[in-house]
Amino acid sequence: MTDKDQQPWQWPEAHWRRILNQARAGRALRPQSWPDGARCAFALSFDSDHETNELRDGGKSIGRLSWGQYGARVGVPRIAALLARHDVRASFYVPAVTALVHPDEQRALADAGHEIGIHGWIHELNSGLSYEDEMDLMLRSSDTLTEITGKRPVGLRTPSWDFSPSTLRIQKEMGLLYDSSLMADEDCYELLLDGEPSGVIELPVEWVRDDAVYFMMNRFQAQRPYTPPTDVFDIFRREFDAAYDEGGIFQLTCHPHIIGYRSRIWILDELIRHAKARGPVWFATHEEVVRWAKAHAT
Repeated sequence: MTDKDQQPWQWPEAHWRRILNQARAGRALRPQSWPDGARCAFALSFDSDHETNELRDGGKSIGRLSWGQYGARVGVPRIAALLARHDVRASFYVPAVTALVHPDEQRALADAGHEIGIHGWIHELNSGLSYEDEMDLMLRSSDTLTEITGKRPVGLRTPSWDFSPSTLRIQKEMGLLYDSSLMADEDCYELLLDGEPSGVIELPVEWVRDDAVYFMMNRFQAQRPYTPPTDVFDIFRREFDAAYDEGGIFQLTCHPHIIGYRSRIWILDELIRHAKARGPVWFATHEEVVRWAKAHAT
């Protein structure tokens, strides 16, 4: 009987340990202080999925493609204006197909000082790919973003935070600085590959700090959650306040085609205002936060 034929409770210890060690949290990287005496780091990010949300599964719905186009046509300009108004830099994770469809968007964001990170080729699920296919798509995605923005990305957020057994190995082989797809902590930490330090740093995400889980819906499926924007703001604010009190990182993931509506964009506006009112806060890209944490960890 092979491991594949066994139930999980029948697995030998070596088998389940091998699964655990594919990508595991190593040493924590909380710095003693943040730049210029800031109490905490505020790392704001946007996943610019746009039309790839529909394309990745072979979908051809004109309506859902137009929803993705809204993210580029209205959402990103509205977000960019808000960030400029507050003088805040953010990280945008961009599928290569999105970048090819909307290259001027990526150039404008990069020129404004925002980070452009890898987010797959067409928002594919990595867990369904072979090592060879995943590596090929990662390299092509990196090359595409580099050609369009003029800067090679140093960070990856896997589409849908879907992390395959090969993902960390590929990140290490590509020499990426960091990942932002996993959830083992709230501070940065080094990722272990097969029990050994990989050199890749994790800036962790969490569904509780993601706008999609509160607002995303699909009229053709049973997926119809809706949380009032005031409640979402309260959740995000409480997450920030706790990070501020602890001297840690407040990391937030949003999507232009979700947060970019008139009735929701105020959440980010008020959140930034609240953070500034609390005291000294360092607003930085994910790359900047990771580099600082790595260099100043105790």
